[in-house]
Amino acid sequence: MVNSSKVYTVLLVEDDGPTRERLATAVNKHDQLQVPWQFATLKEGLNQLEKTPPDVVLTDLGLPDGHGIELIRRARQLSEAIEIMVISVFGDERNVVSAIEAGATGYLLKDGPADYIGESIIDMLKGSSPISASIARHILKSFRHDAPHLPEEKETKQPEKPPPADIPKLTKRETDVLEYITRGFTFNEVAGILNLSPHTVTSHIKHIYRKLEVKSRSEAVFEAVQLGLVDIRTDK
Repeated sequence: MVNSSKVYTVLLVEDDGPTRERLATAVNKHDQLQVPWQFATLKEGLNQLEKTPPDVVLTDLGLPDGHGIELIRRARQLSEAIEIMVISVFGDERNVVSAIEAGATGYLLKDGPADYIGESIIDMLKGSSPISASIARHILKSFRHDAPHLPEEKETKQPEKPPPADIPKLTKRETDVLEYITRGFTFNEVAGILNLSPHTVTSHIKHIYRKLEVKSRSEAVFEAVQLGLVDIRTDK
């Protein structure tokens, strides 16, 4: 139960500087939340956990010196009372399930404005488990596909359906751009790496969004992983 007179402390671990500042600013805007500690590495986050356990851990998964799962496990070992929220571009089933099994109670994709983060944390403190809608849909689909089929009275063998042939066709350059944004690079950084103009990268991004039928970076990453267009490894 949330104490209306208490200010809850949040430990923020996010390696990208601008994203970290944006998240901290959004959380600090909430009257009952404060971010006294914000770090870029797993080691710093773990050290702070040992010094002063926070009320809430808000962490990315892809950290430069390790994986956010380690931070989640340690926080859960220290206290069952710590609420843990993942904020990440990694929306594939493996990362989501691993985070939840390790002790996370919320999981949100990085997607546009961060204003909703504060309210999601408060909801989590009240007992909810906030999770991005696209992730929830995917997990539910997975459970449906994996569920055993009940035997029917008269089972008739159905002809096998051919595999889906509607996987979007991306150009080589679009695939290159998608690979880099999946790894967390900004559009300007992708332009520099591929020796393209920012305008050209933006054009490729628009084409990728249209082909994947998405409207944001996090949705593009999520769909690309599910379709096997890119490979996200948890050890990156």
